[in-house]
Amino acid sequence: MPDSSPPENDFGPRRRHLAGHDEPESGFCGRGPRGRRGPRMFESGALRYAVLRRIAEQPRHGYELIKAIEEQSGGAYSPSPGMIYPMLSMLEDLGFISASAEGARKLYAITPEGEAFLEENKAFADAVEGRMSARGARCAGAVRGSMHALKEAVFAKIRGQSLSDEQIKKAEAILNRAAKEIQAL
Repeated sequence: MPDSSPPENDFGPRRRHLAGHDEPESGFCGRGPRGRRGPRMFESGALRYAVLRRIAEQPRHGYELIKAIEEQSGGAYSPSPGMIYPMLSMLEDLGFISASAEGARKLYAITPEGEAFLEENKAFADAVEGRMSARGARCAGAVRGSMHALKEAVFAKIRGQSLSDEQIKKAEAILNRAAKEIQAL
């Protein structure tokens, strides 16, 4: 089985400290006991491979990258803008992507250097893709649909009427009880 750990020096000595700034996954499938975050979707520095792969598919804006990664993971992981935009700047500084102004937004495209980087690290990039897809498959289906239905019901109730403090506490208790029961599964 190929080694799927990230190459040591792929960002050079000045960039190595940036490699560990991936955030843990978010969303239902990422929660562990007592609401703690579960295992990371991306190990140290791996998010850059998912970002480069999405840009290699087609030029994208930052928000489109967030949504594409969220979709690839089946909603199990959605990187924050605070993760994506600094990473895009770093990848641009490294010459792996280029940005062109499109109104108030930037459109990012992969460069030949970025394509070469992905090709050189194909095994690790494939492992990242596989992990995202596997996590997405586990979180998809009825559970994910039910989770979204619950969220919509809660927001509809909140938006639809002015709730008393007692009703808010009751809704909070129901949600907390449901979370505890699911964690106990």
